[in-house]
Amino acid sequence: MDKQNCVLIVDDERFNLKVLTEFLYEDYKIMAAKTGEQALKAVQGSSLPDLILLDIMMPGIDGYEVCKKIKQDEKTSHIPIIFVTAISEAMDAAKAFELGAVDYITKPFNPVTVKARVKTHIQLNNTMRNLEAALKDVKKLSGLLPICSNCKKIRDDNGYWSQIEAYIRDHSEADFSHGICPGCSDELYGKEDWYIEMKKEECQKE
Repeated sequence: MDKQNCVLIVDDERFNLKVLTEFLYEDYKIMAAKTGEQALKAVQGSSLPDLILLDIMMPGIDGYEVCKKIKQDEKTSHIPIIFVTAISEAMDAAKAFELGAVDYITKPFNPVTVKARVKTHIQLNNTMRNLEAALKDVKKLSGLLPICSNCKKIRDDNGYWSQIEAYIRDHSEADFSHGICPGCSDELYGKEDWYIEMKKEECQKE
């Protein structure tokens, strides 16, 4: 299997790291951190995780603070965070979601629940990022476009004039197939005998 998505597991207990890794390693690349400080360092590298399973109660920086810092950083704010908490621990759900968490799971872990929620939030995040990229492409063709009233060339952001089809090709994913409209056909060939005869035949068919 091509493991394209990566999950960062953050928990100060080795047993929990081991269990969560066993649940997920077949489907995802796994990163691990035992402290909040290690988690923050892990998301400063060039390869970011696609989701973070984050324990709340940890020595030093707790999960709430880690989540806050990650969501405040523009580079990492898009990463979905699922909090991990024990049933016996008091969790402030309102605070968790206010800080930007998308979900939470409880210990002891249910493998079906863990896999389902990780898969769901990675897919949702991937979909949102694809939509954002698509919207950026759409915005490239929005706003006021300077166009020559005579030759119909468009002036780009650098001040250069280019053919309208070249501009659209470079600023979208559109492809062109060239043809000729009826008005231009009349203007170009209206006096030609073959064209006059063709138009007559078309009128008779109608």
